[in-house]
Amino acid sequence: MNDVISQYRIEEAPYYRPIADEVSLYEAAYSVRMPMMLKGPTGCGKSRFVEYMAWKLGRPLITVACNEDMTASDLVGRFLLDANGTRWQDGPLAIAARYGAICYLDEVVEARQDTTVVIHPLTDNRRVLPLEKKGELVKAHPDFQLVISYNPGYQSLMKDLKQSTKQRFGALDFNYPAHDVETEIVAHETGVGAEVAGKLVSIAERARNLKGHGLDEGISTRMLIYAGSLISSGVDTMAACRMTLVRPITDDPDMRDALDAAVSTFF
Repeated sequence: MNDVISQYRIEEAPYYRPIADEVSLYEAAYSVRMPMMLKGPTGCGKSRFVEYMAWKLGRPLITVACNEDMTASDLVGRFLLDANGTRWQDGPLAIAARYGAICYLDEVVEARQDTTVVIHPLTDNRRVLPLEKKGELVKAHPDFQLVISYNPGYQSLMKDLKQSTKQRFGALDFNYPAHDVETEIVAHETGVGAEVAGKLVSIAERARNLKGHGLDEGISTRMLIYAGSLISSGVDTMAACRMTLVRPITDDPDMRDALDAAVSTFF
Protein backbone atom coordinates (compact mmCIF):
# COMPACT_ATOMS: atom_id res chain seq x y z
CA MET A 1 0.00 0.00 0.00
CA ASN A 2 2.72 2.47 0.99
CA ASP A 3 4.59 1.87 -2.27
CA VAL A 4 1.47 2.60 -4.30
CA ILE A 5 0.38 5.75 -2.50
CA SER A 6 3.61 7.27 -1.13
CA GLN A 7 4.41 9.06 -4.41
CA TYR A 8 1.21 11.09 -4.03
CA ARG A 9 2.03 12.48 -0.59
CA ILE A 10 2.87 16.18 -0.35
CA GLU A 11 5.95 16.50 1.84
CA GLU A 12 6.37 20.28 1.99
CA ALA A 13 3.67 22.83 2.71
CA PRO A 14 2.49 24.54 -0.50
CA TYR A 15 2.13 28.30 -0.16
CA TYR A 16 -1.55 29.26 -0.03
CA ARG A 17 -2.90 32.58 1.18
CA PRO A 18 -6.45 32.13 2.57
CA ILE A 19 -8.90 34.62 1.13
CA ALA A 20 -11.94 34.08 3.35
CA ASP A 21 -13.18 31.03 5.28
CA GLU A 22 -12.48 28.45 2.57
CA VAL A 23 -9.93 26.53 4.67
CA SER A 24 -12.26 25.95 7.64
CA LEU A 25 -15.19 25.14 5.36
CA TYR A 26 -13.15 22.57 3.46
CA GLU A 27 -11.93 21.01 6.70
CA ALA A 28 -15.55 20.68 7.83
CA ALA A 29 -16.49 19.11 4.50
CA TYR A 30 -13.62 16.63 4.71
CA SER A 31 -14.57 15.67 8.27
CA VAL A 32 -17.81 14.22 6.87
CA ARG A 33 -16.13 13.18 3.57
CA MET A 34 -18.37 15.45 1.54
CA PRO A 35 -17.41 15.54 -2.17
CA MET A 36 -16.37 19.07 -3.06
CA MET A 37 -16.66 21.23 -6.18
CA LEU A 38 -14.38 24.26 -6.65
CA LYS A 39 -15.68 26.89 -9.06
CA GLY A 40 -13.72 29.84 -10.39
CA PRO A 41 -11.70 31.34 -13.25
CA THR A 42 -8.54 29.74 -14.52
CA GLY A 43 -5.35 30.51 -12.62
CA CYS A 44 -7.04 31.84 -9.48
CA GLY A 45 -5.61 29.25 -7.06
CA LYS A 46 -8.06 26.31 -7.07
CA SER A 47 -5.41 23.66 -7.65
CA ARG A 48 -3.00 25.23 -5.16
CA PHE A 49 -5.81 25.27 -2.59
CA VAL A 50 -6.41 21.52 -3.04
CA GLU A 51 -2.67 20.83 -2.70
CA TYR A 52 -2.54 22.92 0.47
CA MET A 53 -5.56 21.19 2.01
CA ALA A 54 -4.22 17.72 1.16
CA TRP A 55 -0.96 18.65 2.91
CA LYS A 56 -2.79 20.19 5.89
CA LEU A 57 -4.98 17.10 6.29
CA GLY A 58 -2.06 14.73 5.77
CA ARG A 59 -3.70 12.95 2.83
CA PRO A 60 -2.17 11.85 -0.48
CA LEU A 61 -3.42 13.81 -3.50
CA ILE A 62 -4.01 12.26 -6.92
CA THR A 63 -4.70 14.90 -9.58
CA VAL A 64 -6.28 14.15 -12.95
CA ALA A 65 -6.24 16.81 -15.70
CA CYS A 66 -9.50 16.07 -17.49
CA ASN A 67 -9.80 16.27 -21.28
CA GLU A 68 -12.31 15.38 -23.96
CA ASP A 69 -10.45 12.20 -24.93
CA MET A 70 -10.48 10.80 -21.40
CA THR A 71 -12.45 7.57 -21.10
CA ALA A 72 -13.95 5.87 -18.08
CA SER A 73 -11.11 3.32 -18.27
CA ASP A 74 -8.60 6.15 -17.90
CA LEU A 75 -10.20 6.90 -14.54
CA VAL A 76 -11.05 3.48 -13.12
CA GLY A 77 -8.49 1.18 -14.76
CA ARG A 78 -8.02 -1.40 -17.51
CA PHE A 79 -6.48 -4.75 -18.35
CA LEU A 80 -2.97 -4.55 -19.83
CA LEU A 81 -0.94 -7.09 -21.75
CA ASP A 82 2.58 -7.95 -20.65
CA ALA A 83 5.01 -10.86 -21.01
CA ASN A 84 3.03 -12.94 -18.50
CA GLY A 85 -0.40 -12.34 -20.06
CA THR A 86 -3.02 -9.88 -18.90
CA ARG A 87 -2.98 -7.91 -15.67
CA TRP A 88 -5.29 -5.31 -14.19
CA GLN A 89 -4.02 -1.77 -13.58
CA ASP A 90 -6.05 0.54 -11.37
CA GLY A 91 -6.73 4.02 -12.72
CA PRO A 92 -6.21 7.14 -10.55
CA LEU A 93 -9.77 7.16 -9.24
CA ALA A 94 -9.58 3.50 -8.22
CA ILE A 95 -6.20 4.03 -6.52
CA ALA A 96 -7.56 6.99 -4.55
CA ALA A 97 -10.70 5.13 -3.50
CA ARG A 98 -8.82 1.96 -2.60
CA TYR A 99 -6.06 3.58 -0.51
CA GLY A 100 -7.75 6.68 0.91
CA ALA A 101 -6.32 9.55 -1.12
CA ILE A 102 -8.00 12.77 -2.21
CA CYS A 103 -8.78 12.50 -5.93
CA TYR A 104 -8.87 15.86 -7.70
CA LEU A 105 -10.49 16.01 -11.15
CA ASP A 106 -9.27 19.32 -12.58
CA GLU A 107 -11.52 21.03 -15.16
CA VAL A 108 -13.97 18.16 -14.99
CA VAL A 109 -16.29 19.64 -17.66
CA GLU A 110 -13.61 18.93 -20.25
CA ALA A 111 -14.32 15.22 -19.83
CA ARG A 112 -17.18 13.56 -21.68
CA GLN A 113 -20.40 13.22 -19.70
CA ASP A 114 -20.43 9.45 -20.22
CA THR A 115 -17.05 9.40 -18.47
CA THR A 116 -17.96 11.58 -15.49
CA VAL A 117 -20.98 9.42 -14.56
CA VAL A 118 -18.55 6.80 -13.20
CA ILE A 119 -18.00 9.07 -10.18
CA HIS A 120 -21.66 8.96 -9.13
CA PRO A 121 -21.50 5.83 -6.91
CA LEU A 122 -18.58 7.40 -5.03
CA THR A 123 -20.42 10.64 -4.33
CA ASP A 124 -23.44 9.37 -2.40
CA ASN A 125 -23.96 7.20 0.65
CA ARG A 126 -22.78 4.09 -1.24
CA ARG A 127 -19.16 5.30 -1.61
CA VAL A 128 -18.29 2.46 -3.96
CA LEU A 129 -16.59 2.21 -7.34
CA PRO A 130 -17.71 -0.63 -9.62
CA LEU A 131 -14.87 -2.05 -11.73
CA GLU A 132 -17.17 -3.69 -14.25
CA LYS A 133 -14.45 -5.08 -16.50
CA LYS A 134 -12.80 -6.75 -13.52
CA GLY A 135 -16.00 -7.73 -11.77
CA GLU A 136 -14.99 -5.99 -8.54
CA LEU A 137 -16.77 -3.51 -6.31
CA VAL A 138 -14.26 -1.23 -4.58
CA LYS A 139 -15.54 0.14 -1.28
CA ALA A 140 -14.01 3.55 -0.74
CA HIS A 141 -11.44 3.85 2.03
CA PRO A 142 -12.74 5.88 5.00
CA ASP A 143 -10.25 8.68 4.19
CA PHE A 144 -11.16 8.95 0.48
CA GLN A 145 -12.60 12.22 -0.84
CA LEU A 146 -13.45 13.35 -4.36
CA VAL A 147 -12.83 16.97 -5.42
CA ILE A 148 -13.66 18.47 -8.82
CA SER A 149 -13.09 21.92 -10.30
CA TYR A 150 -14.23 23.89 -13.29
CA ASN A 151 -14.44 27.38 -14.70
CA PRO A 152 -18.07 28.60 -14.87
CA GLY A 153 -16.96 31.27 -17.35
CA TYR A 154 -16.62 28.60 -20.00
CA GLN A 155 -20.02 27.04 -19.43
CA SER A 156 -22.04 26.09 -22.46
CA LEU A 157 -24.83 23.66 -23.23
CA MET A 158 -22.23 21.24 -24.52
CA LYS A 159 -19.77 21.73 -21.65
CA ASP A 160 -21.49 21.86 -18.32
CA LEU A 161 -22.09 19.42 -15.52
CA LYS A 162 -25.44 17.67 -15.30
CA GLN A 163 -27.59 18.63 -12.34
CA SER A 164 -27.49 14.98 -11.29
CA THR A 165 -23.73 15.42 -10.90
CA LYS A 166 -23.65 18.94 -9.42
CA GLN A 167 -26.05 18.10 -6.62
CA ARG A 168 -23.74 15.43 -5.29
CA PHE A 169 -21.16 18.03 -4.22
CA GLY A 170 -20.67 20.85 -1.82
CA ALA A 171 -19.26 23.89 -3.59
CA LEU A 172 -16.79 26.68 -2.91
CA ASP A 173 -16.53 29.75 -5.13
CA PHE A 174 -13.09 31.11 -5.97
CA ASN A 175 -12.13 34.37 -7.64
CA TYR A 176 -9.09 36.56 -8.03
CA PRO A 177 -8.03 38.00 -4.65
CA ALA A 178 -8.42 41.61 -3.58
CA HIS A 179 -5.63 43.94 -4.72
CA ASP A 180 -3.56 43.90 -1.52
CA VAL A 181 -3.87 40.14 -1.09
CA GLU A 182 -2.96 39.40 -4.70
CA THR A 183 0.00 41.77 -4.42
CA GLU A 184 1.18 39.84 -1.37
CA ILE A 185 0.83 36.52 -3.23
CA VAL A 186 2.73 37.72 -6.31
CA ALA A 187 5.52 39.21 -4.18
CA HIS A 188 5.86 36.02 -2.12
CA GLU A 189 5.85 33.68 -5.11
CA THR A 190 8.26 35.63 -7.30
CA GLY A 191 10.59 37.62 -5.07
CA VAL A 192 9.76 40.98 -6.64
CA GLY A 193 9.11 43.93 -4.38
CA ALA A 194 5.65 44.98 -3.28
CA GLU A 195 5.70 48.00 -5.61
CA VAL A 196 6.34 45.91 -8.73
CA ALA A 197 3.87 43.25 -7.59
CA GLY A 198 1.21 45.90 -7.06
CA LYS A 199 1.74 47.31 -10.56
CA LEU A 200 1.39 43.83 -12.06
CA VAL A 201 -1.88 43.34 -10.16
CA SER A 202 -3.14 46.71 -11.40
CA ILE A 203 -2.46 45.66 -15.01
CA ALA A 204 -4.37 42.43 -14.39
CA GLU A 205 -7.32 44.28 -12.90
CA ARG A 206 -7.52 46.54 -15.93
CA ALA A 207 -7.46 43.51 -18.25
CA ARG A 208 -10.13 41.70 -16.22
CA ASN A 209 -12.47 44.63 -16.79
CA LEU A 210 -12.19 43.86 -20.52
CA LYS A 211 -13.52 40.31 -20.16
CA GLY A 212 -16.50 40.05 -22.45
CA HIS A 213 -15.43 43.26 -24.19
CA GLY A 214 -12.72 41.88 -26.41
CA LEU A 215 -11.13 39.36 -24.07
CA ASP A 216 -12.45 35.87 -23.38
CA GLU A 217 -10.59 35.72 -20.08
CA GLY A 218 -8.65 38.19 -17.95
CA ILE A 219 -5.07 37.98 -16.72
CA SER A 220 -4.84 35.34 -14.01
CA THR A 221 -2.81 35.31 -10.80
CA ARG A 222 -0.76 32.48 -12.33
CA MET A 223 0.20 34.74 -15.24
CA LEU A 224 1.25 37.49 -12.82
CA ILE A 225 3.54 35.01 -11.10
CA TYR A 226 5.08 34.14 -14.47
CA ALA A 227 5.68 37.84 -15.14
CA GLY A 228 7.10 38.48 -11.69
CA SER A 229 9.40 35.47 -11.95
CA LEU A 230 10.89 36.76 -15.21
CA ILE A 231 11.30 40.26 -13.82
CA SER A 232 12.95 38.85 -10.70
CA SER A 233 15.39 36.90 -12.88
CA GLY A 234 16.47 40.09 -14.65
CA VAL A 235 14.27 40.14 -17.77
CA ASP A 236 13.25 43.61 -18.96
CA THR A 237 9.93 44.51 -17.34
CA MET A 238 8.14 45.49 -20.55
CA ALA A 239 9.35 42.38 -22.37
CA ALA A 240 8.34 40.15 -19.46
CA CYS A 241 4.85 41.63 -19.36
CA ARG A 242 4.34 41.37 -23.10
CA MET A 243 5.48 37.75 -23.04
CA THR A 244 3.42 36.57 -20.06
CA LEU A 245 0.46 38.95 -19.73
CA VAL A 246 -0.40 40.23 -23.22
CA ARG A 247 0.59 37.77 -25.94
CA PRO A 248 -0.92 34.63 -24.34
CA ILE A 249 -4.47 35.97 -23.99
CA THR A 250 -5.17 37.69 -27.32
CA ASP A 251 -4.11 37.78 -30.95
CA ASP A 252 -6.19 40.84 -31.76
CA PRO A 253 -3.83 43.72 -32.72
CA ASP A 254 -6.02 46.45 -31.21
CA MET A 255 -6.45 44.56 -27.94
CA ARG A 256 -2.72 43.91 -27.78
CA ASP A 257 -2.06 47.61 -28.26
CA ALA A 258 -4.50 48.44 -25.47
CA LEU A 259 -2.87 45.99 -23.08
CA ASP A 260 0.63 47.12 -24.04
CA ALA A 261 -0.50 50.68 -23.28
CA ALA A 262 -1.71 49.55 -19.85
CA VAL A 263 1.68 47.98 -19.16
CA SER A 264 3.41 51.20 -20.24
CA THR A 265 1.15 53.21 -17.95
CA PHE A 266 2.20 51.30 -14.85
CA PHE A 267 5.84 50.73 -15.81
